[in-house]
Amino acid sequence: MTIGVEIDLDDYCRDVACRARRAAEALATVGGAQKQAWLRRSARLLAERSIALTEANHRDLKRAPEFGLSEAAIDRLRLTPERIAAIARGLEEVAALPEPVGEIIWSSVRPNGLLVQKVRVPLGVIFFIYESRPNVTADAAALCVKAGNAVILRGGKEAAHSSAAIVEIMHEAAGECGLPTDAVQLVATADREAVGRFLAMPDQIDLAIPRGGESLIRRVAAEAKMPVLKHYAGNCHVYLDASAEPEMA
Repeated sequence: MTIGVEIDLDDYCRDVACRARRAAEALATVGGAQKQAWLRRSARLLAERSIALTEANHRDLKRAPEFGLSEAAIDRLRLTPERIAAIARGLEEVAALPEPVGEIIWSSVRPNGLLVQKVRVPLGVIFFIYESRPNVTADAAALCVKAGNAVILRGGKEAAHSSAAIVEIMHEAAGECGLPTDAVQLVATADREAVGRFLAMPDQIDLAIPRGGESLIRRVAAEAKMPVLKHYAGNCHVYLDASAEPEMA
């Protein structure tokens, strides 16, 4: 992946979306064992390429002052051997989750003998927009593909090199495991207008998921022509055990 190259934005975004659609169609027929193998191979390669990943991350850290990142934001951007190991463990954990595609979640035999079932199926193509946290690149790709979906990743420009290095590794693993590499694509331009282009493609993208500040969430919700899974300012929940006294809690 080449970062910062001049491109025709309309053509580029349309090409990425169309490739994701084709990958989603191929991915829909991929079994759980194959996706599991990809996740585990990706995890192993991430752990083995720890030095290369930290070198890519160092390029992002060197540019962080240009973007005016706070110390807290720089810390979230930083990849250490321990954090890379945690990302790899996260992929292993996703691999160990039950296969969602094809799961029967409801079944009923109608009075006329007709069997009616609700079965989990992939959504198709997901556009995932997120902040400058390299671990989210791996997490989002893993969860989307595990559920049988192709994903277009639009991470923060501050983590461009780190995210590109992670996606490159996941592409290598996909090639080894027989998955379409276009099932995971990282948007190669930092142009903010690219987000708007993708949000205007309901014919190619089935769901948009923004993760970030409230302004980003509101922009995506306002511009998207497809369904949006959003959180706005965040949610805080309190869960009480059935045996608890609500007033005391």
